Amino acid sequence: MLEKLVERKEQLENDLQELIKKRDELNKLAKEYADKRDQLNKEVRELLAKAKECKIKRDEFNEKAREIKAKRNKIHNEIDMLYKELDKLRKSIDKGGRPLGEIEKEIRRLEFKQQTSVLTIEKERVLIERIAKLKRELEKRKEQLEKHEEFKKLIAKIRELKAEAKELHQQMLEFVGKADVYHEEMLSIFKQVDEKRKLADEMHENFLKSKKEADQCHAKIGKIRKDIKDLDKVIKALKAKQVKSKEEQEREELIRKAKEIYEMFKKGKKLETEDIMLLQRAGLI
Repeated sequence: MLEKLVERKEQLENDLQELIKKRDELNKLAKEYADKRDQLNKEVRELLAKAKECKIKRDEFNEKAREIKAKRNKIHNEIDMLYKELDKLRKSIDKGGRPLGEIEKEIRRLEFKQQTSVLTIEKERVLIERIAKLKRELEKRKEQLEKHEEFKKLIAKIRELKAEAKELHQQMLEFVGKADVYHEEMLSIFKQVDEKRKLADEMHENFLKSKKEADQCHAKIGKIRKDIKDLDKVIKALKAKQVKSKEEQEREELIRKAKEIYEMFKKGKKLETEDIMLLQRAGLI
């Protein structure tokens, strides 16, 4: 039984060393996952700060674009008012024909449609031809009417305002373009943030899994250490009992021999020195 207990203790000690090694490896792995997770979360925070800067820049350029658009629209309204004056004057000069303001509005509407709509090649060709035709009609009518001095002044003012509106429109497009660049960069950053957050979540899950397994190993280590300690007590007790049993056997053998010698002494046998010493050890003399 003692041998089996000793074998069991040795097996538990081997299991203990394997579990300690496994626990330490799992704790090391958990730390690596935690470090990667923390690094990814740090990068996410940095990217979000950068995205915030992009949003601020985008909004600034969009605001400038809106301000310029408002100025441009104001000029367009002024142009429309001048065209109304021009039409009144035209009616007194030119007794027939379509109002120039209407032609101008239609040209702007068709140009906007061309720039913003998805058209087939044939439809776009028809649209371009229509715009060109309207522009020719507008210029021809203007040439005829510009011979009138007041009409000529209104046309000059309209052209001046249109040039200013065109310049403002170009500025607006530049600001819109810059805003779009920052917007696209912001979207790209948010995509990176989503990817890094997903990876950080995976690292966190791996961390929790490794930590849980390490804690389970640690709990088994504690139980095995207790089992080894309990076994050690039993083994020591059994060994002590074996030693005591051997001493008792030796004492019984000593007494048996002493009794034999004592019986022989009573029968008259002469005792040797060795026999006397044995009787003394047995406590018979």
